[in-house]
Amino acid sequence: MLVADRVFITRDRKLVAEGAVEAFQGDIRLSARRITFDRKTGQLTIEGPIRIDQGDRIIVLASAAEMDRGLRNGLLRGARMVFDQQVQLAALQMVRVGGRYTQLYKTTVTSCHVCADGRPPLWQIRARSVTHDQQERQLYFKGAQLRVLDVPVFYFPALRLPDPSLERATGFLIPTIRTTSQLSTGIRVPYFFRIGDHKDLTVTPYVSSRTKTLGLRYRQAFRRGRIELEGAFTRDKLIPGDNRGYFFGTGQFELNNRFKLNFDAKTASDNAYLVDYGLTEYDRLRSELELTRTTRDNALRAAVTHYDSLIDGEDESRLPTLITDFSFEQRIYPRPLGGELRLGIDQRNYHRTSGLNIFGRDVHRLTADAEWRRNWIFGPGLRADWIMGVSADRFDIQDDATYPGSIDRVTPRASLSLRYPMTRVSGGGVTHFLEPLVQIGWSDLSGAAAPIDESGFVEFDQGNLLSLSRFPSSDVREDGTTLAAGVNWARYTASGWQANATLGQVFRGLADPNFSTTSGLSGESSALLVAGQILMDRGLSLTGRSLLDDSLRFNKVEMRGAWSSQRTRVSGSYLWLGVDPVEGRTADVSEFWFDGSYRVSTTWTASANLRYDIADDSASSAGVGLTYRNECVTVDLSLNRRYTSSTSVEPSTDFGFTIALSGFAVESGTEKYRRSCGKS
Repeated sequence: MLVADRVFITRDRKLVAEGAVEAFQGDIRLSARRITFDRKTGQLTIEGPIRIDQGDRIIVLASAAEMDRGLRNGLLRGARMVFDQQVQLAALQMVRVGGRYTQLYKTTVTSCHVCADGRPPLWQIRARSVTHDQQERQLYFKGAQLRVLDVPVFYFPALRLPDPSLERATGFLIPTIRTTSQLSTGIRVPYFFRIGDHKDLTVTPYVSSRTKTLGLRYRQAFRRGRIELEGAFTRDKLIPGDNRGYFFGTGQFELNNRFKLNFDAKTASDNAYLVDYGLTEYDRLRSELELTRTTRDNALRAAVTHYDSLIDGEDESRLPTLITDFSFEQRIYPRPLGGELRLGIDQRNYHRTSGLNIFGRDVHRLTADAEWRRNWIFGPGLRADWIMGVSADRFDIQDDATYPGSIDRVTPRASLSLRYPMTRVSGGGVTHFLEPLVQIGWSDLSGAAAPIDESGFVEFDQGNLLSLSRFPSSDVREDGTTLAAGVNWARYTASGWQANATLGQVFRGLADPNFSTTSGLSGESSALLVAGQILMDRGLSLTGRSLLDDSLRFNKVEMRGAWSSQRTRVSGSYLWLGVDPVEGRTADVSEFWFDGSYRVSTTWTASANLRYDIADDSASSAGVGLTYRNECVTVDLSLNRRYTSSTSVEPSTDFGFTIALSGFAVESGTEKYRRSCGKS
């Protein structure tokens, strides 16, 4: 198809189109000033400026061209090829072959903005020739030279790179230079293998004067699931003569009948490996195989979990390293009674490898539970919630002479909760919400006390203010009569500003000795729960929760805040926990976390992070970073210091350097990074 302002036929039977000429062939669109078509030879003589659009990803610009009628073969002079408005190739001459190959001679390749005043781009690749395989989406260079500000840096006799339209291709990924006080200066050079459309392998050698490490990562996607396996094998001078490494694996699969199978495996050769190599820091490695099924009215979960401790001096044989779980819950809606009936069963088994008395205790718990729930709304909006139920627990205990071999418990319970939500809309579209609430609860625990393996840490918060048992699991239950009272408040504005707060307290007839001091629930009256949140339309958010005792002293304090704007991002947390031997704290814990970044200019961004132990008056870790990013390059510098130490982990300093050649217009939200060609 040919469209032009003026079309005529010459005496020698040639078709000539002039003025705003456009030709279409398949997905190729050609625009030019003048096209001459010779019907005898089938040749097009094209006068520029010429623009050829191949789909929506490749653009070819030229001053003149001679091509066949299908626009699949031909010669273009003074040509440029642009991929996805990212990488541009400029050549003296370009040859199109078979509609698949494009050959460019004496070529310059860059993704930087090229100024008209002749100044060289930040980086460029000059090559004797470049061949683009449009089908395989690959670029083949011969006699290539990488230049930075027109200064030769590297020479490659032959080089292959994927074109920017190819998302996954076999080849090298961005290398990273890493310097640490323990491993000296080293370089990571990842190589990506595209095994197929749904699987790949990344091999990452890491070499320095003190370590030789080979990292591997394998990923595969299935029709109904995916897996990811990663690990490393290391020989270094930190532990001479020993093989070191780690392995992490995750997978998720959707099975028939709404079942889901998940696995998560983690292991490391020694306690210090993950920290030494800058990987995620864990106190314990958790591996789990889980099968779940969830529908509207029932939920099933079966799991096997294994823990591997990385804490120096901790005896794993005395820890419940192997745990098996099975739980099932069914909801029924009995018409004669109304409301909702929940029936459930829960099984958990703890196994310690030690055979010592007490320290090697193994426990098997089986719980059956039935609960009926119903609610009513009276008059102007008073809501009443009724809960009545009974639980039966069976404990089988081994390797602990302080407990009998088996313990049976039965716990009936009931509660009545009242809520009275109220709203008011004032001028300016401001909405106020106020909800006083109260609950009276009763439970009667009959049976001997069982070992506490699951409920060592208790949190008193908004989520369990109206619970009949505030322990996180069924190995311990609250006993007796309780009264919980509180109030919820919230305020919303039309501009997006909002705030909410909760006050609450629990009173009981007899103190429960199983609650620790800092849990906030010990004694006949609990600590006062104070929690709130503020969200502002200008990017500021504050969240806090604290427990105050009768003397208005804090048992626990947690504060989180974040603020973001066009140039600044800041987030921080503060945590204070009092002394509590039951929770394993012999001293106060007071820590502060900070993380933030500031965009100094269009191209420069500075960042910092800090974790500070206020109780010890010392930093746990700190770091700074500097990033330069424009339309064609990203440079990342980072410096991090870890101050903590143990028998296997020493304080260390980590310096990282990464440089990546980017595309022509690098998107960051709605921002575009482009080089300025002004004199300044």
